[in-house]
Amino acid sequence: MLKQRIITALLLVPVALCGFFLLEGGAFALFIGAVVTLGAWEWARLAGFVAQPVRVAYAVLVALLLVVLYRLPALAPWLLGVAIGWWLLAIGLVLSFPSSSRYWAGGPSKLLIGLLILLPAWQGLLLLKHWPLGNGLILTVLVLVWSADIGAYFSGKAFGKSKLAPRVSPGKSWEGLCGGLLASLLLTLLVGLYRDWALTELALALLGAALVVLISVIGDLTESMFKRQAGLKDSSHLLPGHGGVLDRIDSLTAAVPVFAVLLWCVGWGAP
Repeated sequence: MLKQRIITALLLVPVALCGFFLLEGGAFALFIGAVVTLGAWEWARLAGFVAQPVRVAYAVLVALLLVVLYRLPALAPWLLGVAIGWWLLAIGLVLSFPSSSRYWAGGPSKLLIGLLILLPAWQGLLLLKHWPLGNGLILTVLVLVWSADIGAYFSGKAFGKSKLAPRVSPGKSWEGLCGGLLASLLLTLLVGLYRDWALTELALALLGAALVVLISVIGDLTESMFKRQAGLKDSSHLLPGHGGVLDRIDSLTAAVPVFAVLLWCVGWGAP
């Protein structure tokens, strides 16, 4: 298993980095769209649709909606607004699972939720790419999520005792959450000091980093919630040793749109 994970990572990391940082315009939208479409194919399985024709049809629907969004960029603010509303609602659904499943357990409801998760993540990345320092912004949100994941892993292993959401993801702990949050905030602080940010800028950056990291945890837990309700361990087996595409991007599906909205609110760019 470890050998599989290493080989898959060695193949995927260069492809992902090239796609994120070397592609521009329509090529970038197509690359991210392909990832999201694969995620849609996996999500249909989480929604309870095992038959391939249904899963493929859902993936095609998502791809078509991405084309519409690309052609109608004025829809971006509305889509991001809906995403913020969804992730706030997801907090309550995760905390109250399994009783909350009565509100979304039906197949159509889960397919709709898949759209609320996948489409804004694609839209958020496109906005970041088009804004000033686009690649830097994308790198920032990736590093925030990755540093939080690494910090949570090691602090959870060392100190984890209090379960964060035992009915959703028994392996996660409050100690891990605090460790991950601390790691991302420390990294943000070091960057701010290095770049000589004003006190107000630094405070806003720390607050924004905390919000992005916390919502990324909700993104992770949300996918875990749907997998647990569906009785699945991984979203698919597309990535040997790593599960599926959704298993790799679940945190980012929440972090990216929230990060984009926060930047938009402070006047960084406009959808």
